[in-house]
Amino acid sequence: MSRLREAIAALLTLTLFLSPVWGAPSSSLGTVVYADRAHMGAGVASVGSTVFGGDRLSTEQSGSVQVRAGAARFLLSSASSATFANEDGSPAATLTLGSATFSTANSRAFALHVASAVIRPNTDEPTIGYVTVLNPKELVVRSTKGSLMVAVGDDVRVIPEGAAYRIVLDSTDAPPPQKPAGAGGKGYGGSPVKAAKSKFIWYAIGITAVVTFLAVQEALESPDRP
Repeated sequence: MSRLREAIAALLTLTLFLSPVWGAPSSSLGTVVYADRAHMGAGVASVGSTVFGGDRLSTEQSGSVQVRAGAARFLLSSASSATFANEDGSPAATLTLGSATFSTANSRAFALHVASAVIRPNTDEPTIGYVTVLNPKELVVRSTKGSLMVAVGDDVRVIPEGAAYRIVLDSTDAPPPQKPAGAGGKGYGGSPVKAAKSKFIWYAIGITAVVTFLAVQEALESPDRP
C-alpha cells in the first residue's frame, strides 16, 4: 500500500513539472514562403524557416522575403527590416526600416507597428496595406485593397481603399510635403487632416509607383505563389 502511495505521489510530482510544457502555446508565428537575399537574425532566411516571436527579418538591396502567418501574408521589400511578435494570439511585426506589404483575410489577422503607430485591417474583408518608413516619426501608408485603421493611442483613423497618406507622429507644426515636379495626384501636399487632441497628423498624397503597388498586390494574391 505504501508503495502505491509513493508511486501516485511520484506521478503527481512529474505531472506538475510537465503541465507547464504541455499547456504552453506554441510561439511559432509563421513560415517563410519566399526569400531572396534575406536574413533572419544573423543567419540567412530560407524557404520553410519557422518565424517565432522576437525574430528579426531583414533584406539586402534588391532582396525580399515573404512570410505566411495564419490568415495573413507579410512581404518585406528590399533594404528593409522588421521584428515579429505575438499579440494576444495574433501575429504582428514592427517595421523599423524600409517598406512592407501585408495582406489579411480578417481584421485580427495581422498588425503592423511603426514607432507609436499601429496599422491593421479595418474590416474582416480581404485587405492589402503598404507601409514605408521615411524616418523615426514619419511614414507613408497606402491601402490597395479594403480599408486600413491607423491608431496612435486613442487617436484612431481610417484610410479608405485606394488612398495614401503621409503620417507625421508627435508633431503639431510639420510642414506639408512639397509637390514633386510632374506629380499629378490631386490633393498632394494639401492641408493636413487633424482632429482635436490629435496624436498625429496626416497629409493626403498622390498615387505614385503604381507599377510597384500592382506588382506587390499580384505577388500576394496570385494562386501560383506558395
